[in-house]
Amino acid sequence: MKLVKIAVLGLALLSGCARLEHVGKAPSFTPAAETPEHVAMLWQGLPATGQTQRTVDGSSLWSGERQSLLGDRRAVRKGDILTVVIEIDEEAEISNGTSRSRSGDESMGVSNLFGVPQRIDEHLPDGATMAAAVDLESTSSSTGQGSVKRNEKLTLRVAATIVDILPNGVLSINGSQELRVNYEMRELLVSGYVRPEDISRQNEITYDKIASARVSYGGRGQISDVQQPRYGQQLLDVILPF
Repeated sequence: MKLVKIAVLGLALLSGCARLEHVGKAPSFTPAAETPEHVAMLWQGLPATGQTQRTVDGSSLWSGERQSLLGDRRAVRKGDILTVVIEIDEEAEISNGTSRSRSGDESMGVSNLFGVPQRIDEHLPDGATMAAAVDLESTSSSTGQGSVKRNEKLTLRVAATIVDILPNGVLSINGSQELRVNYEMRELLVSGYVRPEDISRQNEITYDKIASARVSYGGRGQISDVQQPRYGQQLLDVILPF
């Protein structure tokens, strides 16, 4: 029991230290040198094989290089940057209802059985009779109704970096964007896998063409802290059975 108390106290102290980071000041940006995008951009790439680069090719308009007039500037190599377009305008509405009813009525009477009912009626209270010995009646009904309505609209654009190239040619991308306004930090994180042929000539790709897409749009700061319940309250909500 003592170990449990120590663990809870340590958790509370750690959560408090995280909040103390931006007490009286704006939240800090994530260091750029620690991001996977920065590591990918340091990769020089493998030298091209089977090709001889001539000096005159650098000034030719018809060169196949990416820097030329007709070159393909789409992101295809590790460390290249492309734009992810997130445009979500979805609306879903589901409604269903069920209704059921049932009723039954059964009766059984013993009106004349060798005069036995009449003899019993003499000893019954006033109004009681064996003419209707059994009378059963049952009624049941059930009604259910449910509805779901969602309306989501989000328009965002973020630059992502190719952090890895899988053996089958699929590109692994990762992008982040941080915007600080006063004491609130807005964060946008994007990651997933894309095919090189899905990248448009404008070096853009829409979110619906990203496999295993992970899009996170939120924030941290004083306003976000106020909107979250305290850690003790969240712990009690999990433990308490009522």
